[in-house]
Amino acid sequence: MEDTQRVLTWEEEEEHAKVDVWKYVFGFVEIAVVKCAIELGIAEAIESHGSPMTLLELSSALSCDPSHLYRVMRILVHLKIFKEITTNQLGSKGYAQTPLSHRLLKSGENSMAALILLESNPVMLAPWHGLSARIRGNISNQLFEEVHGEDIWSFGAANSDHSKLFNEAMTCDVKAAVPAVIKSCIEVFKGLETIVDVGGGNGTMLRLLVEGCPWIRGINFDLPHVVSAAQDCDRVENVGGDMFDHVPKADAVIIKCELVDCRGFFITGVTMTAFLSLKSAGKLFLRTRGR
Repeated sequence: MEDTQRVLTWEEEEEHAKVDVWKYVFGFVEIAVVKCAIELGIAEAIESHGSPMTLLELSSALSCDPSHLYRVMRILVHLKIFKEITTNQLGSKGYAQTPLSHRLLKSGENSMAALILLESNPVMLAPWHGLSARIRGNISNQLFEEVHGEDIWSFGAANSDHSKLFNEAMTCDVKAAVPAVIKSCIEVFKGLETIVDVGGGNGTMLRLLVEGCPWIRGINFDLPHVVSAAQDCDRVENVGGDMFDHVPKADAVIIKCELVDCRGFFITGVTMTAFLSLKSAGKLFLRTRGR
């Protein structure tokens, strides 16, 4: 079918531009408000209440000013993160959960809260302000290192709160991805006895993997300060080390997209080390996120 959409005139585009430019002037507001909702625990408050909450109920539960909270909720409703419905209290309006707001629950099964908090953190936002300088070639180091004086891994080792948030963020998509992989591609794990997760963080991926594939023994491999805080799990061994130096021997190795471009090696250095660690006829899994 032919595309019959009319091409706008310059004057019409100019009218659209007068409005659209404000999206970029205040483009930061949306993520700021979503971060605020996570930090306040709005989704948790409504979830605990068990039914939609009026503004006064919500402000009381969160111990905050209702007039300020109202402005935040207006944006969150506009973004369709929460929805506004009529409650049983004499027709009063109340705020209710949506599938999207459930992603803001810090401990929810499908939670993306930690990943949102990580990427909106000033530590992670600061390097973006050097993007134009990097493109011009005025900065030779990785932007994170240029801003903070050390790479992201060294920064995490020296800042335990950031390290904890980083590892919690990395588990967000794992909780959904691993069960889906096991359900649809379990045959790729048949015949494997050991598997090492390079940069496995707190071990969530391997915990889910060995639960779904009980014949596998996992090795959660990460920096020493990371695995020291990893959760204990049957058939998963936490091993500390440097992935650029060596990777524990196993039948299969998992490398995640988050390792791309660290230390300027793109992924080649890690991949080669992982490849050399494989046992005969071993498998190398590269896990990437959909874009």
